[in-house]
Parts: sequence; structure tokens; C-alpha cells
Amino acid sequence: MSTFLVIVNIVIMLLLISVLFYMQRKHVSFSKRVFTALGIGIVFGLILQFIYGPTSNVIVHSVDWFNIAGYGYVKLLQMIVMPLVFISILVAFIKTKLSKNAGKVGGLVIGTLIVTTAIAAAIGIASALSFHLQGIELHKGDAETLQLQTVNQKLDSIQNMTAPQKILELLPGNPFLDFTGARPTSTIAVVIFSVIIGIAFLGVKRKSPEQAELFAKIVDSLYAIVMRVVTLVLRLTPYGILALMTKIGATSDLNAIWKLGKFVVASYIALIVMFIIHLLILSLSGLSPLTYVKKALPVLTFAFTSRTSAGTLPLNVSTQTKEFGVPEGIANFAGSFGLSIGQNGCAGIYPAMLAVMVAPSAGIDPLSPSFILTLIVVVALSSLGVAGVGGGATFAALIVLSTMNLPVAIVGLLVSIEPLIDMGRTALNVSGSMTAGLLTSKVTKELDTTVYSSQASSQQQLEA
Repeated sequence: MSTFLVIVNIVIMLLLISVLFYMQRKHVSFSKRVFTALGIGIVFGLILQFIYGPTSNVIVHSVDWFNIAGYGYVKLLQMIVMPLVFISILVAFIKTKLSKNAGKVGGLVIGTLIVTTAIAAAIGIASALSFHLQGIELHKGDAETLQLQTVNQKLDSIQNMTAPQKILELLPGNPFLDFTGARPTSTIAVVIFSVIIGIAFLGVKRKSPEQAELFAKIVDSLYAIVMRVVTLVLRLTPYGILALMTKIGATSDLNAIWKLGKFVVASYIALIVMFIIHLLILSLSGLSPLTYVKKALPVLTFAFTSRTSAGTLPLNVSTQTKEFGVPEGIANFAGSFGLSIGQNGCAGIYPAMLAVMVAPSAGIDPLSPSFILTLIVVVALSSLGVAGVGGGATFAALIVLSTMNLPVAIVGLLVSIEPLIDMGRTALNVSGSMTAGLLTSKVTKELDTTVYSSQASSQQQLEA
């Protein structure tokens, strides 16, 4: 009987996928298909949970099959992240887009990411204080006990590294290893490696133009192929979102979410306020925040459902260049650095909120100006090297709490609601990287404002 029910669920999922495919054939806009998938997935998932229960064998086996579409899509995105980062930045150098102001662009992107993370930390502190959140109110169950063991293991590895060692981790000691994404800082390492290759190309171009020209043609050809792969994968976005949201709706612990509802609400209020600040920054720079929201929604929606900034990178860069008019070089700098530096949600708001919650248990007044200022600085500086995948916030929180000599057990006590909050955090992370790209290109006067202001969506190429 259980097998039959699983087959029924799979058939229903296939029918829903066919609906999205029909919408694609009828040239329904990419954004509408993405939000349709989001809504259908949530409803279908909640219906499955209501009928079978989140931990039933039917749900477990059904979701296992749904993951072919959901996590299969995420894996395809992860597959093209490193090639896209490497080849796109290299192309930017070959086309001399970064030859004159690479240092300025990099400094502006990184500076924007770190400053916005500091602002996010301040908002997280304010939210935790406003809701009077306290870590002692949290309770430990079996899942939390298991998570605490994992937290302690991660803490040991972090505490054994000095600050200089953490900086050295950003460098590409073995670029081929980093192309596999083996380290949390692999993406930044690949960015640095590609910049070094780009600078070397400029040197060869001055001394041996013929060799440089041959290399440029090879890179241009590889870039065309990689971008075609990106387009093919991005067309699968609605189907991936449908499966991912179905899993979330079917397996989320609604009881735990209800019990920890105050923390969830406080977290999302902080995330929304920080997103509004992103819009305010764009508005102050002369860009329409409404245009940003309209064009960024598909990217933020996928980031929300997938919980991976790295997996969202192709859609992030594509939107910056084709929808916002950000130059390729700046878009790739912002998108790539945003994976491991200054993540506003995971490395900004979340660690700051946890620090405020546990401060009283360590005999510290969370309202103390010295504590607040120290926490903001620690959060901003600790945001370097946070992994752009699900779980990066855990590392950020461990680094901040251990640096401030605060209890770290709270990180494990939030395991039951972690996926729900992580969705919002990831979307804010991606918004922060796109904001950094837009602001940098605006300051360097390289933003194509005609593209940014245009009403026609260049994502029509994904609708075919």
C-alpha cells in the first residue's frame, strides 16, 4: 500500500511539472512560472504532510524521488559555479573591462559587502532586543542533542585556527582542488586564481600579442559554451523550485516552528528591514528600488527555496548583467565575493541575534554600548570566508560566539527551525551581493542605466 501511495504522489508531481511545461510552451513569463511553482509546491507539500505526516514512510520515499528534480537542479547549478566564476572574470580581463580599475572594483565590492554586514548585525541586535529573545527559553530534544555534537566538532576546528591562518585559507594553494569546491573558501580562491591569470594575460599581451590573441580566442570560445550551459540549466528553475518547495512543505516540523515562532518572526522582521535598507541604498544612488524588486524576484525566489548562495550564482550574475546592466566583470566580482564575504543574512543578522540571546547567561548586559559595538565589529570581520551553501550561518555563528567568549550551544538548539530561517537568510545574502554589484558599477560609472530602467525582461531567452 505504501508503495502505491508513493507512486500516486510521483504521478501528481509529474502532472504538476507538465503544467509548468505547458506554461513554458505558451510563453508564460519566466517570473510567473517561478512563482506558480513556488505556490503549487508549498500547497502540495502541506497537503502531503496533512495526509501522511512529515516523518511517514510515504513522505520519506516520495520526497526521495522528488529530490531528483529538486536537488538534481541544485547539483546542476553547483556544477557550473566554478567554471562560470573562472571563465567570466577571465573574459572581463581579456576584454580589458577590469584592466584599469580591478583594484577599485574589488575594493568597492568587498567594502560594500562588509559595511552592509555591519548594518545587518546592528539590525539583528535591535530585533533580538526588541523581542526580548533569550537563549534559556530554548529546549533540547534528540535532534538538538545530535546537532550539538556536530557544533562542538566544528567549533574545535575553528578554534584551532589563528586569524592569519584564516586569511591564508582564502588563497588558492591548489586551484585544481578548489575547482572541486572542496573547501568553504574555494570560490574566493578560484576568484583570486582567475584574477592572477587575468593579470598575467595583460602582461603577455604587451610582450607577445600573438600568443595573447590565441589565448583570448580560446577563452572566448569556452565562455560561449559555459554561458550556453548556464542558459540550459536556468530553464529548469521552475521545476527545481516546485520540487524543493514541495519537500519543505511536506517535511517541515510545523510544531517546532510554532514553539519557536517568536525567534522566527524576529528573524524575518530583521531580514525584511535589511532588505529595505538594500532598497534605500539603491534609491540613494539614483536607482529605482521598484525596478530592482521586479527584476530580482526570480533570483531571490530561487535563493529562498534552494538555500544556497553558490547555487544561485549563475542566475545572480545573469540577472545583474542582462537585467540590471552591470558589466560582466563587476557582476562576477560581486556575485563571487558575495558567496564567502559579507553575507548579510547568514554572517550578519543571525550571529548577532544569537550573541544577544546568550549574552545574559555569560553575565554580559546585551544593552551595553561596548558589547554592541564590539559585536558589530566582530560580526563584520568574521564574515570573511563564510561558505555560500546551506549551513554557512552555523560557521559564522560559531566564529562570532567563540570570539566573544559566549556559549555556542544555542547554535544546536535551533536545528528544528534552521531550514525555515535559512531560506530568508540566503535570499538576503544574494540581494546583498547584487546590491554590491549595482552600487559598484554606479560609482565607477559603468552601469548601463538604459538596461536597468527597461521594462522588457531579457529573461525571455529562458522562456523558449
